[in-house]
Amino acid sequence: MEKSYIVKQISIFSENRPGRLAAVAGALRDAKINILAFSIAEADGFGVVRALVDRPEDAHRTLTDLGFRVSFTDVIGVKMRDEPGGLSDIASILGDAGINIEYAYAYSGKDAAILILRVDQVEDAVRQILDRGGELLKASLSR
Repeated sequence: MEKSYIVKQISIFSENRPGRLAAVAGALRDAKINILAFSIAEADGFGVVRALVDRPEDAHRTLTDLGFRVSFTDVIGVKMRDEPGGLSDIASILGDAGINIEYAYAYSGKDAAILILRVDQVEDAVRQILDRGGELLKASLSR
């Protein structure tokens, strides 16, 4: 059951210079792959674009064919209250269970805020959140 909640995030590694994000976004647009959420981090002149897309396998192939270094990471998407305390609730559930949040990013959707989490114990995190009444996105993000 836990596996049905594990989402494949793509991570694209690239030089941090003008036009690189446009190239990634344009390639995904041309392949009709929808970007649902993304985050950009920078370190030592390189950027990492982490993205949730509706067709991760196709995105991986498209970007790899263009010479980008792309990898998959298992993450979970947690629906949280879009009000003060929403993040605290989720962080407490995981912290109390000894599960470390390695990184996170969020977006506010039509129905709820969604917190994307990379954790060190993904299946345990899924179990803990579901056991405490939390709601997770299903692994299939295609619309």
